[in-house]
Amino acid sequence: MLLRVLFARALRLLPGAAPRRPVPIPVPPPIPSAASPASLFSRLPFVRFLSLRRPAGLAAMAVRRARAGPCMALALGLALLEPPLEEQRRARAACGRIQTVFVEKNKAQKDPLSSLRWQGFKLEDYLIGQPLGKGCNAAVYEAAIPSSLHHRGSTESSDLSVSEEEPSDKHQQQAAFPLAIKMMWNISADSSSEAILRNMHRELVPATRTALAGEYGAVFHHRAPVLGRKRLRPHPNIIQVIRAFTSSVPLLPGALTDYPDVLPVSLNPRGIGRSHTLFLVMKNYPCTLRQYLRDNSPDTHLSSMMILQLLEGVDHLVRHRIAHRDLKSDNILVEFDSAGCPRLVITDFGCCLADDSIGLRLPFISTDMDRGGNSSLMPPEVTTASAGPGMVIDYSKADAWAVGAIAYEILGLPNPFYSCGDSFLESRSYCEEELPSLPVGVPCEVKQVIRMLLQRDPNKRLSARVAANVLHLSLWGESILASKALKPDQMTAWLLCQSAATLLMDGLVDKSRVETKMKMCFLANLDFEDLWTAVFLLLAWRNQSG
Repeated sequence: MLLRVLFARALRLLPGAAPRRPVPIPVPPPIPSAASPASLFSRLPFVRFLSLRRPAGLAAMAVRRARAGPCMALALGLALLEPPLEEQRRARAACGRIQTVFVEKNKAQKDPLSSLRWQGFKLEDYLIGQPLGKGCNAAVYEAAIPSSLHHRGSTESSDLSVSEEEPSDKHQQQAAFPLAIKMMWNISADSSSEAILRNMHRELVPATRTALAGEYGAVFHHRAPVLGRKRLRPHPNIIQVIRAFTSSVPLLPGALTDYPDVLPVSLNPRGIGRSHTLFLVMKNYPCTLRQYLRDNSPDTHLSSMMILQLLEGVDHLVRHRIAHRDLKSDNILVEFDSAGCPRLVITDFGCCLADDSIGLRLPFISTDMDRGGNSSLMPPEVTTASAGPGMVIDYSKADAWAVGAIAYEILGLPNPFYSCGDSFLESRSYCEEELPSLPVGVPCEVKQVIRMLLQRDPNKRLSARVAANVLHLSLWGESILASKALKPDQMTAWLLCQSAATLLMDGLVDKSRVETKMKMCFLANLDFEDLWTAVFLLLAWRNQSG
């Protein structure tokens, strides 16, 4: 209580006079699952009152944000029970000021090369280890910067130090190689630095401010409009590219067997690759999400936390008008906090849509245009889009749909949109009723979030922000949701308590804890309308299931 009062006073949210007594929002009685939207409204005592009044303010916002199915209809009815304007003003002020505090607190993760400020901008600075993996356009290797400039195991004629030692214990190997270096395969771009950076600029979307401050930084920063890089603020669930540079293509371990065709002719006479390419340096993560799920079965609480992290990452991208367009478990990295909780990090932005001139609406004038990466996890509005003059694909909820599909994998089931035997769904033709049932132990609100993320119609689909808010409230808001008459001022008081406790945890406990980071993301993105939409939906779903 003391923490909440102190935090509120610091934000100047508590008025000197006694606040006006809030009007309670009644929680509706349980409603049969077969009820139609019309019957849901007929059961609400205020329907006649609503017919005499045009929705405004919070209600109008809820009308725009909740338009699908019986649960949405009930949420709409609840939303139209607006609190008095003074309560709305006070709640908006609380959300806005709390958000301001946590936007400043939600800083970038520690840069592994922060102590080596002027190193790592040349390939020769790195000790390259064993391959970590490869995709359709790049290979990734473990890497480290030696403590001295003398490279171990190199010859006098070698500019690049390559470690040939056999992998030992996985954790020891990662400690020895704390970095990962991604070598892009350059087949089409000219070998000049400027051409490479222009051609592969999407890979630079998650790059830090200092990533390109080395040899090619001058080229990049002086010609930013030409290269068209879009800046993305750091986020705990988005990869950080900490160094980026161009260099000649070396012969790395496994190159002649794993990707001989993309090597330059100087390394493989039959290769079609160019002699120079782009290198990206990142933190080395223990595994991908696919690898983690292959060996682990997280419980429902941990699964909800993992789905929430993906939603937070996607919401961050949407706020910056960026669509990843290639979300899949292979493009999600995993590390673990001090409590053993998985932290999920979205990586590989090579297929992203990041263009300020069009935002998230891609003009689709020809079928030859790039619609993204993994076709199995493209949402219906992308797979069924028809090309032509004036046609546009809206990607604002495309990544959220992909999260809904990946959630099946996190919950221990096959992804319904991947070919698995004779049974799988196609994005362009499936019906919501065909979606496989989720495990019995999964909370009803988590099931509903996944179902609403996989709605075919993007207008009926939950946004990543509202879906994330529902999961936040489900995980940590039980005390406020248990109230029989939820009041806006009660929610404000709960937010103040959460804010104070989160600041205390961030200051006194390990800053790497996933739970603390998620709460900071939630508070840094507080929006009055989005929060109340999530509250109404969650209460409606719980009452319907009850």
